[in-house]
Amino acid sequence: MIRTRTDDRVRVVTIDRPERRNALRPEDLRALRRAVTDADAPVAYLRGAGDAFCAGADLDAVAGLADADVEGGDADGPASFAREGQRTAAAIAGADAVVVCGVDGAARGGGVEIALAADVRIATPAATFAEPGVEFGLFGAWGGTVRLPRVMREGDALDFALSGRVLDADEALRTGLVSRVVDDPRAVADAIATGEPDALRAIKRRVRDRRDDATQEDAEVEAFAALVRAHGGEIAASRRE
Repeated sequence: MIRTRTDDRVRVVTIDRPERRNALRPEDLRALRRAVTDADAPVAYLRGAGDAFCAGADLDAVAGLADADVEGGDADGPASFAREGQRTAAAIAGADAVVVCGVDGAARGGGVEIALAADVRIATPAATFAEPGVEFGLFGAWGGTVRLPRVMREGDALDFALSGRVLDADEALRTGLVSRVVDDPRAVADAIATGEPDALRAIKRRVRDRRDDATQEDAEVEAFAALVRAHGGEIAASRRE
């Protein structure tokens, strides 16, 4: 179950299955995707209910996929579930809102991948991270193998994914998996939300751009010029303060 509410300039999106450590079924992935992409606030704050952020894919749902006739294109097959997760992660990464992920407690498997898709990852001291699927023959297929080495150094990413070991908040910070360790991640979302929405969107799009450098620089110039044209009066006023 995915719950949402909007507080001022922040949409709070909560993965709310604490009895399953917020594990995600296909329907939860679809609901999470809608909750983030439909956000009408400049910042979306993603969190988990209870004492975990997200345990990843619901293993009961995954176990039921093994017998699916994927060769026949079964919509409930394992490839479909993986693509559902990829679409949700891509939607988070591409959302108009800046997505701040607050990890308090355990992030496992797909929960790590959902966090990787966010723009800013903030941990509490109680946060832990692991990709345990390797222990029973799986790996992160919600875009994790693509995003992990972009966020961490390749050596750290391979060590993390291949070993299945648990990182605490301090090691997650050291490896770049999170950018801060604080007691209240929501406060970071609130602080980011004080920024001008057009500027927040422009920064996110430019930093997320994966095209060649020259194309990115042209897009950067265009975005900067558009912001100056749109906010010239505010810029002039700020110079007089």
